[in-house]
Amino acid sequence: MLATPAETVPAGDAWIHEVKWDGMRLLAQVQGEQLRLFSRTEREVTVAFPELAGSAAGLTGYDDLLLDAEVVVLHDGRPSFAALAERFNVADAATAARLAGQSPVTLMVFDVLRAMNTPTIGLPLRQRRQLLEGLELQSRYVQTPPVFEDGAQLLAATADQGIEGVVSKRLASPYQPGRRSLDWRKTVNRKADSFVVCGWLPERENDDRLGAVLLATPTPDGPLLYRGRVGSGLAGSTGQALRTRLQALAVPASPLPQGLPPEVTRGVRWVRPELVADVEYLGVTDGGQLRQPSWRGLRADLTVPDLVRTEVPDEVTDE
Repeated sequence: MLATPAETVPAGDAWIHEVKWDGMRLLAQVQGEQLRLFSRTEREVTVAFPELAGSAAGLTGYDDLLLDAEVVVLHDGRPSFAALAERFNVADAATAARLAGQSPVTLMVFDVLRAMNTPTIGLPLRQRRQLLEGLELQSRYVQTPPVFEDGAQLLAATADQGIEGVVSKRLASPYQPGRRSLDWRKTVNRKADSFVVCGWLPERENDDRLGAVLLATPTPDGPLLYRGRVGSGLAGSTGQALRTRLQALAVPASPLPQGLPPEVTRGVRWVRPELVADVEYLGVTDGGQLRQPSWRGLRADLTVPDLVRTEVPDEVTDE
């Protein structure tokens, strides 16, 4: 279940509000002493986070649980998306153990989807939250973050602390797997979003190095909407690793609609639009392109269909 972007925080006692942690979604499956972790794309990533499987995390020992959560790396109390992106794709146990010692993760658990072999997704959030709090999941590596009644006040507090924003959830809502729902809404303090990578350009001085990637947004009707290119943040090993992945996705023709000016398409190496990237930016031009974008990392927990937007209707009101 995904949150719908919103310009303002919904008010009223029909909602609760949580900190938006700027991490990556995980499903945590607990069966006795066994813990398995999965991304939203159903890829198992247990090996990448050994600290969560240890006894200090306090996750194991339950007969059967399926938890929805967000994994973050905290530096001085603030999430570091760059440090997390480095960890998420690790497949080697030794490397994962070394990174766990350098930048341990925290699992922020916010929902219970199954307990004691019984699905709970049909229950209203109010009951699922009571079940979650009864589990008392609090340890060095695992937290059940609090919820708040005043979303506007929480948004202001997160802005003061340099945290991404707020997720607001309707207390009466069931859990809708795989859907972007108006029952969950996210309001952010700073401009950062996810886009699909549709092509790349080499550096002007060195054809063997990645210079920039082209970004797009999928639309409900199917065509991709060009959002500009980003080169900032792609120097060094980050750019080289991304270039290798992009070369494996090469296609002969542009996945973007025809009609883009030649200065946009000249020299571009086109790729299948499969990789989802997080980008920070200052704003959007009148033409819909990102202003001064900066690369943050790939999103292993999102797919391209997840980026199709459902806008909050102006006529929606909450009692």
